[in-house]
Amino acid sequence: MYETTTLGGGCFWCLEAVFSELKGVQKAESGYAGGSVPHPSYQAVCTGTTGHAEVVQVTFDPQVITYREILEVFFDIHDPTTLNRQGADVGTQYRSVVFYHDEGQKAAVEAMIADLGASGRWRDPIVTQVLPFDVFYKAEDYHQEYFKHNGRQPYCQMVVAPKLTKFRQHFVTKLK
Repeated sequence: MYETTTLGGGCFWCLEAVFSELKGVQKAESGYAGGSVPHPSYQAVCTGTTGHAEVVQVTFDPQVITYREILEVFFDIHDPTTLNRQGADVGTQYRSVVFYHDEGQKAAVEAMIADLGASGRWRDPIVTQVLPFDVFYKAEDYHQEYFKHNGRQPYCQMVVAPKLTKFRQHFVTKLK
C-alpha cells in the first residue's frame, strides 16, 4: 500500500526531479498547496497572493523507502533555515513546508526537525512549517517532469541540475 506526502522547499521543478529518482517513489507531481485560492494557476501562485506554496506530492512504497528517508532527502536538498526563499526564488510560494497526511507523519517530521536542530548542521534555526494536509492542486501539465523535458533551459542548468547532482552523490544507494 502506497503512502503520500506533500513537501515544499523552493521551486517544485527541483523537488520533483529529485524525488522522481528515488527507489520506492511511485510518482512525484508538481503542484500547489496551503493556500486559500481554489485551483490556482502558476501565474497566480507566482504573485505570492494565493497563500499556496509550490510543492511536490510524493507517492511512495513504505516497504521500499520509509517516510523518514523521504524527509532526510527533503532536508538535504533545500535550506530549511531561510524564510520564504530558496536561493534567488523569493516569496511565500517558495517556503519550506511539510504538509502531513496523518499524525504519524506529523510526529516524524517534528522529530526530524528536532534532531536536525540539535545536530548543529545549520547556524540558523529551522523555519520549516509543519501543517496538516488539506488539498493538492496539480500544476499545469508543462510543469510535470519539467527538468526531464527542459534540462538545457538556463534555470534548470543553474539551479535544478546542481541540486540533482548533490542528491545523487549523497543518496547513491537510494537511486532507481
